[in-house]
Amino acid sequence: MKKIILTGGGTAGHVTPNIALIPSLRKAEFNIFYIGSYNGIENQLIKEQGIPYYAISSGKLRRYFDIKNFSDPFKVIKGLGQSIRLIRKLKPDIVFSKGGFVSVPVILAAKFCHVPSIIHESDLTPGLANKLAIPNAAKVCCNFPETLQYLPEGKAVLTGSPIRRELLSGNKENARKLCGFQKDKTVLFVVGGSSGSKFINDTIRGLLPELLKTYQIVHMCGKGNLEESLNRTIGYKQFEYIGSELNDIFALSDLVISRAGANSICELLALHKPNILIPLSANASRGDQILNAQSFEKQGFSVVMEEEVITPDKFLNLIHETYKNRERYISAMKKSSMINSVEKIVSLIEETAK
Repeated sequence: MKKIILTGGGTAGHVTPNIALIPSLRKAEFNIFYIGSYNGIENQLIKEQGIPYYAISSGKLRRYFDIKNFSDPFKVIKGLGQSIRLIRKLKPDIVFSKGGFVSVPVILAAKFCHVPSIIHESDLTPGLANKLAIPNAAKVCCNFPETLQYLPEGKAVLTGSPIRRELLSGNKENARKLCGFQKDKTVLFVVGGSSGSKFINDTIRGLLPELLKTYQIVHMCGKGNLEESLNRTIGYKQFEYIGSELNDIFALSDLVISRAGANSICELLALHKPNILIPLSANASRGDQILNAQSFEKQGFSVVMEEEVITPDKFLNLIHETYKNRERYISAMKKSSMINSVEKIVSLIEETAK
């Protein structure tokens, strides 16, 4: 039986695509291990999958001044040593990385130990962690055709993003009971990423009196962001995080408001869910979500509104207008050539494994 080490972490977007690969990797008879950080979200999510989990030291490499820039390189060096020892112990045939800073020492260690590795880049342009790792990888998978120009020729493979199969088989009635919603009223699903978005949370809650006239709202607001005063609001259900119930919530949803993380929007595409994207601003990120959102808007999959231009009236009108024209976006998504990439990536893993 061949062995594979999966790695990636920091946010759910660096973990859930790996989870999407697990059933097919098991079917292909791979023995699976995972290397992640001590306290990242991947620790919990992967252990729930029954996969052996190994934690290493990791540090963030920042483009801006921060006092931690002086200490984090030592954490990366420690993580590299730990990764080398783990790879020598586990003897994998291949390493697959979904990115995030915890993955950098793992990919470097794989190269040092002469084990081939494959990286998946979700965003339109590679992030810093993957930029550091790409020279040491055998192949680099990507989501967007525009990304190919940023990757080494001969390494780049356009695969799309792995989508968990269970997302495609949700049960509306289970979600309706969970949320206490009535039938025959439109459901709006608001999600600001696994850690939540204060801007989106505040904007939606400020519009609740108007929104609830037309919609029922499921709100994934992020850890520590529940508003207890709203717990008994009819037609509004808030969660810190949605786990196994996510497929049912998606099935119930008629319109989704979301950040523009690449994995999240690829899930919306696979599910053909009309959506409004509010990308993380360039002031708070490297601008990758803006590029992701613009690509989806150009292809007719999404409506985009950036934080800087949002006002309550504009946003409320945009929600109504997008729902009114929902069939236009559904039709465009159904015609998309971007398909579930699990089989393609697993095939590439099998070909590349030594």
